Amino acid sequence: MTDLIMYPAEKLAPLIRSKQLSPVELTRQMLDRIEEAEPVIRAFITPPNERILEQARQAEKEIMRGEYRGPLHGIPVGIKDNYWTEGIRTTDGFRLYDDFVPEQTATSADRLLKAGTIMIGKLNMHELASGLTGTNPFYGTTRNPWDTRHMPGGSSGGSGAALAAGMAVLATGTDTFGSIRMPASMCGVYGLKPTYGLVSTFGVIPAAPSLDHAGPMARSVWDLAQMLQVMAGHDPKDPGSLHVKSEDYTTRLNEGIGGFTIGVPSYYMKGLDPDIERLFRNAIAKLERLGAEIIEIELPELSMATFAGMVITNGEAAATQADGLKMQPKAYSKDVRTLLLSGALSHTTQYIKAQQARRGMVEGFRRAFREVDFLLGPVSPMTTPKFSDFWEEQNLEVVRRSLPFTSPANLTGVPSLSLPMGLDTRGLPAGMQLIGPHLSEARLLQAGYAWEQTKPIRYWPERTTAQ
Repeated sequence: MTDLIMYPAEKLAPLIRSKQLSPVELTRQMLDRIEEAEPVIRAFITPPNERILEQARQAEKEIMRGEYRGPLHGIPVGIKDNYWTEGIRTTDGFRLYDDFVPEQTATSADRLLKAGTIMIGKLNMHELASGLTGTNPFYGTTRNPWDTRHMPGGSSGGSGAALAAGMAVLATGTDTFGSIRMPASMCGVYGLKPTYGLVSTFGVIPAAPSLDHAGPMARSVWDLAQMLQVMAGHDPKDPGSLHVKSEDYTTRLNEGIGGFTIGVPSYYMKGLDPDIERLFRNAIAKLERLGAEIIEIELPELSMATFAGMVITNGEAAATQADGLKMQPKAYSKDVRTLLLSGALSHTTQYIKAQQARRGMVEGFRRAFREVDFLLGPVSPMTTPKFSDFWEEQNLEVVRRSLPFTSPANLTGVPSLSLPMGLDTRGLPAGMQLIGPHLSEARLLQAGYAWEQTKPIRYWPERTTAQ
């Protein structure tokens, strides 16, 4: 069973439930893998401690007594380091927060722990969740396990890398302008940015509050569905939390993609790197063979995505960091400081115009979803870059190119599911995003599960170590 660390919860949960696999043995294998890979990958800010095996032993005792909590019981999960964790420091990837130890756990993380998951550690991230490359000069830059010369994506870079390297079975992420989907795409895993307000952000350190989303990342769509089942739900502590009826996100997974109509906006076909265009067109053809109808559509409102995304994201982020920017501006990395200062220098007129553009996109999406079930586009127009010596400028360039592709789902609050398309000519993953109307997560996961069966990227049992 040496390949266990690369298996998803979908395959591990039945073994744990039937007592064929001990959570302690699984956790020990994962700890061994972390000890081996962490010096290179740098997926953690706060790595596992002695409490991890205590959690695993407790899970094993409960399962042996017949107190099985569900499919996540005994499964190791990595928590992104902008989620509060009671008694464990939470840095947000920022040196000024190095000593912050919360007295509470973020609601969505707490729900995962109450479902029996084993918190394997706090995962590395781009400083203040304000970048898409995964660089971090304070806690170590996370490397892409497929090729450590390349970035893992950000800001949830530690989450994507830990999953791809077998250092976690499940992981949490956050997404303000692509921070779940970019690392999922670049690390070849699955990530879901849910509908705004479906998953509580209480206890998640804010970046740009009207755009912030918390969500699951994993190596299979089934795993995402199980995580969302636990993480979703109203939270009175979160003023943006939705009052919606609970839903079972797993019952429709096997129903296939036949009969769905998927719209490809021409907007998402512009400026693609050749490998991204090739993989995306191949994916479209494969979706058609699976039974989906693919049509081209126009969404002219998306032309304002870059303007609205930059103004609102940077403006709100600057507001959340106003005191720090004023008192200790040099505590911020150059790339993050540049983004924050651009927000601080913006004015009310720009913010109002950006919100008007945002409303236009909401209406444009609403119109599109009367014609199609989903929208489809690449997560980013670019293949995964190598790290540059000029990493601060590089982050600004990756944001400039990728934000137009990722920010529309944040601006409109609709769910977006990142799915691996396959490998580029260098052997690095690239992803596409399936975007649905508000609260369409069950159908998105259904379509994503059908796509996963084509095995765009295989982790088990053929691939058991990072390349």
